[in-house]
Amino acid sequence: MYPDPALAPVLWYAGNLFMVHRNECWMTPNDQLNTDKAALLAELDHTRQRTLALIESLTDEQLEVPWHPGVNPPLWEMGHATFFYEVFVLNLLDGTPSYDPAMDDLWDSFHIDHRDRWCRDLFPGRQPTLQYFATIYDRIADRIRNQPLTEQALYLYRYAIFHQNMHIESLIWCRQTVGYPAPPGAATGRGAAGEPVSGDVRIPAGRWRIGMPADSPAFARDDFAFDNEKPQFEVELASFAISRTLVSNREFVAFVEDGGYRCPEWWSFGGRKWLCSETDVALVYGSSEPLLRVPRHPLYWRWHDGQWQERWFDQWLPLNLDAPVTHVSYWEAEAWCNWAGRRLPTEQEWEVAALANRAGGEFRRLPWGNEPPHAGQADMDGRHLGRLPVWDFPAGDSPFGCRQMIGTVWEWTSSQFFPYDGFKVDMYPFMSTLQFGDHKVTRGGSCATSASLIRGTYRQAYLPQRNDVYTGFRSCPLDNRTEDK
Repeated sequence: MYPDPALAPVLWYAGNLFMVHRNECWMTPNDQLNTDKAALLAELDHTRQRTLALIESLTDEQLEVPWHPGVNPPLWEMGHATFFYEVFVLNLLDGTPSYDPAMDDLWDSFHIDHRDRWCRDLFPGRQPTLQYFATIYDRIADRIRNQPLTEQALYLYRYAIFHQNMHIESLIWCRQTVGYPAPPGAATGRGAAGEPVSGDVRIPAGRWRIGMPADSPAFARDDFAFDNEKPQFEVELASFAISRTLVSNREFVAFVEDGGYRCPEWWSFGGRKWLCSETDVALVYGSSEPLLRVPRHPLYWRWHDGQWQERWFDQWLPLNLDAPVTHVSYWEAEAWCNWAGRRLPTEQEWEVAALANRAGGEFRRLPWGNEPPHAGQADMDGRHLGRLPVWDFPAGDSPFGCRQMIGTVWEWTSSQFFPYDGFKVDMYPFMSTLQFGDHKVTRGGSCATSASLIRGTYRQAYLPQRNDVYTGFRSCPLDNRTEDK
């Protein structure tokens, strides 16, 4: 039984996808897969606890967030992610009927308009939503413990857990957007201090591997990837240079104070259109009335009492000049580069600088190898939330010496978000397809991204005007420009 007839084609596709994979010997003996059960249960519980902490640390009044195009009501986020477990694990594997069929359309992001998610009468309150969440999580945990762990099941479990972690990130940026306190677990210390570094590194010409392998026997484990990261291919790139560090607030202040937002010559046509468009910034300044302004500096900055300040969740703090500029749109990153006589890297250049995966050589999924990020290598998991200097986390350097290419901020590239040649949709057909064409590629994850989710091949797509999410950038000198091929 499908929870919604409209989902039948999606589940039919996912089921048939795995039938094909099974015929291609994508199954692994259960005794090997059973060794993953403890780790899988631990990751499920960790995801569960992080989600609960983000919801339970808000009052009933705070759960009723103001409408904003870049966020969702927190209880809807929780219900939607829970529904995903129902559809793509319990229903697909076992045919389990819905917990509440009347809610299926409302938890499904493709059946309910964004604004309608604020219609309070349509949705259950805190306690019924928490009960739904707990029931489905318990069912998933029981299934992991008591059912054979096939490759198919492992892939679906991990996919659903990673999807939940995507919503953990959006719950964090929701707090920033509406001006709530920082999430539980946010740290105030340095953590992994480094010595100041600056300048560019030179990447040699060569043939490089990009992306993750398709049709891998390890598709549920080491080679897990989303459809837009596949299939892996090779590309020839000329030598190029790229900055060691992210662009800092200090560097971006110079652009602002030089009148960068008032000089159209630094902005492309799309950038000039964005620059002249009024945006309601009432939430930024805590206004109860609409506050329409054209951009004159990054979204969460203000000039106050003779200094630049930045709004960090519910506090206005002095701008940390050594921290990376954050919450900037693609248009702002592009304009800064034009002003500075530089450019944004292509996404292929970014991946080569981060991973150095030469054709025929060792394959790294992360700058330091294949071990998941730990707290000394990257600002992730909602820990430092972009407040540390751009030269911190030296243990996370790429093979070429680029710092903080994982975590801190999603890095804008000059590349449009298109599928790789040979692209095939995965078990969730809407993972990438709706963003192809009009979105820009960002790379590397952010301070709000879960460490379990990220790898250097991960491609995130944002519309170029987005500045509410954790976006920043690094740059390249104009010489030896390489184009996507």
